[in-house]
Amino acid sequence: MKKLHAKFVSVRDLLATAWPIVLITAVGFVVAYQFVQPAPPRQMTITTGGEAGAYYAYAKRYAALLAAKGITLNILTSAGSVQNLERLKKSEADIAFVQGGVHEVIENEDESELRSLGSVSYEPVWVFYRGDQRIGKLHQLDGQRIAVGEEGSGIRGLALQLLEANEISTRSKNLVPLAGLNAAEALQQGKIDASFIVAAQEAPVVQVMLRSPGIRLMSFSQADAYTRRFSFLSRIVLPRGVVDLVRDTPPKDTVLLATTANVIVRNDLHPALVNLLLQAMTEVNGKSGFFQRAGEFPAYKDQSFDLSDDAKRYFESGPPFLQRYLPFWIAVLVERLFVLLLPIVILLLPLLKIAPSLYSWRVRSKIFRCYGDLKFLENELRQHYDSSRKAEYLARLDHIEEDAYSRNIPISYSDLLYTLREHINLVRQELFQLGAKAASDPKE
Repeated sequence: MKKLHAKFVSVRDLLATAWPIVLITAVGFVVAYQFVQPAPPRQMTITTGGEAGAYYAYAKRYAALLAAKGITLNILTSAGSVQNLERLKKSEADIAFVQGGVHEVIENEDESELRSLGSVSYEPVWVFYRGDQRIGKLHQLDGQRIAVGEEGSGIRGLALQLLEANEISTRSKNLVPLAGLNAAEALQQGKIDASFIVAAQEAPVVQVMLRSPGIRLMSFSQADAYTRRFSFLSRIVLPRGVVDLVRDTPPKDTVLLATTANVIVRNDLHPALVNLLLQAMTEVNGKSGFFQRAGEFPAYKDQSFDLSDDAKRYFESGPPFLQRYLPFWIAVLVERLFVLLLPIVILLLPLLKIAPSLYSWRVRSKIFRCYGDLKFLENELRQHYDSSRKAEYLARLDHIEEDAYSRNIPISYSDLLYTLREHINLVRQELFQLGAKAASDPKE
């Protein structure tokens, strides 16, 4: 029973020593938890364009790559970039494809909650027209019927900017809201005179127009001037014969303007999903293409939107270290645990270092209290010894000794208890010597 009690006391001392450490660690845990990102959701939504467009095709390929990582990418079709931006702002989508330059035609819009993940491809601006006369400047189309894209589309916004820069009224009835294959059909049938198309070279509508008899492709003779006035535009060249070597299509190098396809996200999109999406963008859009070099995309080319901090880190150093070597969900778990546990480990190292000293001090302090009583009694004997109080002195010594026994010092510290007993006996012997001296000296 005594052994069990001694063990209980030892455990109690240990717990009494540990509770401040546990409390500090708990506080550190709570504080660290505030900085731990929640687990990423398992699905997100992207808004693209029409099902026949490049944006939709990119999104389908992204979805397949993300599905392999356990993330579902829901795809919404739309009328174009303007609607995509509206969906982002209304939280109807997490990710959107936005054509470069669309930002310039949207006024008084707060876009502080939106961030860019970079551009993924060039989007050539094709201007097809009918007629025998070659056209190299947009102002030569003044007064003609021009397809400028549907309301709310990125094509329309860009076309109107370019026409306005050439002093062509954007309110003219000659500007027809047609796009894509509908515009191509109208141009072939002579219902319109020219058409703006913003699409990749391999898009069906572009291939149809390039091979249509009587349809010409405008070469921008003032391309460099446009790139100076519109920062989101680039100058690209469609080489002679690249469309059809046998028929030599086009018959000469053709200078085009190009905007970019940009991936815009809400600022609250989970960082782990941002990095995963950037990896999918690199896989899908990082290869060489008709107008781009391998590794040229994704890149921060259109600076209409601020670049995401996560995208900036990705462009500088690539995917997060753990995601390079571990499956996605394991990497995310390890990253979250690291953020949570690192501060706790930093706290625990010094606390555990001082814990043995603190525990030792608590045990020794029990003996030191007895030493305090013993020292007080010894001083009293030396300075104010009274032979008539000898029985009282002995009783006090016995009480100190009994008090020491009752403290149940752990076995590893039992040497302190035996040392105290020796010192009590020394004071007891001193008391006897004082008593003997007082008995031999009648004056005392």
